[in-house]
Amino acid sequence: MSPDPTKSLQVAALVAHQLKEPITAAIMMLQTMLNEYTGTIPLQQRQILERILSRCDDSLQTAKRIMSIVKAIDQPETLRERVDLLTLAHQVRVRYADQAFQRRIDLMVHSEIDNPWVRGFEPAFREVLEALVHNALKYSPDHGRIRIRVTKGEASETTTLAVEDSGIGILEADRTKVFEPFYRTSSAESTSRPGTGLGLTLVKAVVEAAGGHVTVTDSEWGGAKFLVTLTSSSQEAEPTRGEIKMIKPMKVVIIGGVAAGPKVASKVVRLMPNAEVAIVEKGRLLSYAGCGLPFYISGIVKHHTELMSSPLGDTRDPVFFQNIKNVQILNQTEALEIDRHHKRIRIRERFSDRDSWLEYNKLVLATGATPIIPEIKGIHLKNIFTLHGVSDAEGIRALLETGRANDVIILGGGLIGIEITEALVRKGCRVTILEKQRQILPLLDWEIAKLVERHLETQGVKVLTNTTTEEFQGTEKVNAVLTDQGLLPTNMIIVGAGVRPNVVLAEKAGLQLGATGAISVNECQQTSDPDIYAAGDCTETINLITGKPAYVPLGSNANRQGRVAAVNLCGRKECFQGVLGSTACKVLDYTIARTGITEAEAQRNGYEVICVLVPGPDKEHFIPDAKQIYMKLIVDRQTRRLLGAQAVGPGNADKRIDVAAMAIYNRMTVDQLANMDLCYAPQFSLVMDNIITACNIARNKLDGSMAGISPMELHEKMQKDEDFILLDVRTPTEYEQKHLPKSIHIPLGSLRQRCRELPQDKEIVTLCNFSLRGYEAQLILRAAGFQNVRVLDGGLVMWPFEEY
Repeated sequence: MSPDPTKSLQVAALVAHQLKEPITAAIMMLQTMLNEYTGTIPLQQRQILERILSRCDDSLQTAKRIMSIVKAIDQPETLRERVDLLTLAHQVRVRYADQAFQRRIDLMVHSEIDNPWVRGFEPAFREVLEALVHNALKYSPDHGRIRIRVTKGEASETTTLAVEDSGIGILEADRTKVFEPFYRTSSAESTSRPGTGLGLTLVKAVVEAAGGHVTVTDSEWGGAKFLVTLTSSSQEAEPTRGEIKMIKPMKVVIIGGVAAGPKVASKVVRLMPNAEVAIVEKGRLLSYAGCGLPFYISGIVKHHTELMSSPLGDTRDPVFFQNIKNVQILNQTEALEIDRHHKRIRIRERFSDRDSWLEYNKLVLATGATPIIPEIKGIHLKNIFTLHGVSDAEGIRALLETGRANDVIILGGGLIGIEITEALVRKGCRVTILEKQRQILPLLDWEIAKLVERHLETQGVKVLTNTTTEEFQGTEKVNAVLTDQGLLPTNMIIVGAGVRPNVVLAEKAGLQLGATGAISVNECQQTSDPDIYAAGDCTETINLITGKPAYVPLGSNANRQGRVAAVNLCGRKECFQGVLGSTACKVLDYTIARTGITEAEAQRNGYEVICVLVPGPDKEHFIPDAKQIYMKLIVDRQTRRLLGAQAVGPGNADKRIDVAAMAIYNRMTVDQLANMDLCYAPQFSLVMDNIITACNIARNKLDGSMAGISPMELHEKMQKDEDFILLDVRTPTEYEQKHLPKSIHIPLGSLRQRCRELPQDKEIVTLCNFSLRGYEAQLILRAAGFQNVRVLDGGLVMWPFEEY
């Protein structure tokens, strides 16, 4: 006689209750050890303890779920709830997707009916499905198959849920006994895989309590096939007494799961908790901090999962998104086609190569960008990498750890190339940056980028600008790069030639693209199809200063755009106005930050500008850790508005650029910004902060009380050997250490008495280290009747040329 399922379930609940207390105690002890209250824990031991803690926590949650299921089933009204079996199946697939991937097991979900709704209690059915899939994984070999299938039942008004595998199977003689408490088949015992024999007892108890039945037979692959038959329930059926009529939830499908996509999903489920949200992601990992990859390569970040963790330490994997966010994750699944007419997308599971259609009410494209791979002979040799994802970073890191990547060449001096440089230098590599343009970092003006280049070279990094790469040489692995300047030996190449928007799906679907080649969206992040939104590196935006289309692929923009897209598709209103291109990075203890437009961009857009170069410490000079910042402001001469700001140096530059970004966004003038009430304390800033000083210098220039000359302009005059006076007003010691050629030396303290030594009919350029004494010299000379006097902007510390 079969045991009473209700009693079996109560036994399971009793066991769960008894286990809860010792598991909780074990968790507390493990947490005490991991917090190092009992002493320091080595890294390897910590990792083992963390895995034990994770398993204990899983067991505790299982015990709690069993207890809640028993409590709920004791209340008959819970069994009248409607459960969407297909959604549940996809959620359980996500729960075990990573485990299946590790063992190369093909875990599939198929449905032969459109609305597989059944009567029951969702948490209980989730436990049933998880138990069946867990068993299938346990007893299936690597590279095996597991399929969850939803079909119509043989009897009317029933639905069948099948879980079949390619595992060890169950003999016919054991097929009724496997549902008895503590029974394990001889085949299961022989595998030495752990088990209590209670999982299938719980399955049978839950199913029969819901009025269904469960059986087991052979699968077509030789394993076991469990068939769960349940009572169907129409989604549109009238509610029973005391039940709220169910409104069909909105289906939101998001293609892309790195930056913008997860942001959209998180915001949608906050605004519409009942929405059915799914993320389709071609890769295995999602929601990782791509900007953190250089830190993973350098070893500062020990494991790539740290790049996927939330500020509270939760790993943002498929399980996190399902359990915390209630978002279905279809990772390792490629979106192939958008059918706008029927509002569906065709997807393909990468391991099974099976296609299916996924319906949507609203679709969000967060397809990101793809790296630009230059057409250079030998580009497909081994040890040539891009830096566009965790797999790239893992390949670079693995090669570095072999110790056979001593000479590394970075192709491209943009942000990607500069950000990876520090990681490589920290690993002891000899690094060469090849840039075909006249400067690295095109987001900066030339003289500021040159300061970064000089710093890199002082740290042993070779920078070759105006250099064209012609060929990568080697047999299987790259061993040299041929350039128009000669042959360079190498063990590894990182291609940092930039990215382009990934618009393949959008273009095939007939969505409008913008002038930059990215997807055209309005201020609500809507595409040319009102039911399709786009966000992140695949989209075009607007430059807030010029008003022209811009393509600025940054993680910060992607997240902000994702939030705006989510708010609007949920029926609310929020606008993404555009970007200033604000960004920052750090390389070899040198901060690089910028916002707005450069001087070159301003001139191309017809602005008449004045520029200011201002060096200075980031805090009071008497604070021991004060460090230099080299700043440039670009100001519109007509409106006095700040248009752009750049800052580099070992000091805290990003803080000043953030202030500048706020001022530019609000269309502030340098007069207004100069009077801003910024924080002051000696250990945080100067009494007149760097950006306020820069604004005051700009005001002086605009008002005519100061005249400056840029380093480029002065250098050009020197190259042409023009007839002018170059007046160095530093101390004798400073002048003797180093000075510009053909300069005249008169210390500032002697200038009032010696100014008659200077001709009044010639242009005079005054200079010092930081330009402050040069400005004082200009004022002295003007008071003495000299009319044509200019100050070297930025002083000698910002002189970007070699002659000093």
